[in-house]
Amino acid sequence: MGGSQSVFTEEELDDYQTLTYLSKKEILHVFKRFKSLAPGLVEANKNVKLPMSKITEMPELKVNPFRDQICKVFSSSGDGMTFEDFLDMMSVFSDGAPKNVKVEYAFRVYDFDGDDLISDSDLQNVIEKLTGANQLNEADMQQLIENIMEEADLDDDKTLSFAEFEHVISKAPDFVNSFRFRM
Repeated sequence: MGGSQSVFTEEELDDYQTLTYLSKKEILHVFKRFKSLAPGLVEANKNVKLPMSKITEMPELKVNPFRDQICKVFSSSGDGMTFEDFLDMMSVFSDGAPKNVKVEYAFRVYDFDGDDLISDSDLQNVIEKLTGANQLNEADMQQLIENIMEEADLDDDKTLSFAEFEHVISKAPDFVNSFRFRM
């Protein structure tokens, strides 16, 4: 633990442990990861807000097609991340976070317009992120969206509510394993 221990008081570590799904040792490791993204800035002020461009350099996010949306969901200000924002993100993506918390954040990541519903346009964004350079043509895209809605939109209102999204995710046994970062 060495020098990192002195960064936080015992009370701060207790509070962080209470508010996250992480142990004190994991919290200190998360701080070390945060600091590694911009050592000079974080050493000068542990409460600094790092720009999204620094956060997305993290190996787990760099390769994730949803990196910008993930950062947006976890940023309290919308234009960067403080250590506490970063800690929240790492906690939700940890092995210790329960499935229901992971599902809630996955829903928020897929809800691109932030209206608490997943619409056709949100699904189109999700599909475009997942297919990358291999974009679908208009007809295939529309067919895929219709197929998803037919399967998941239980009340036929042309949107997915959180409950409908949760129902679909419950059928995906590998969801928890795919919604995590290694510590």
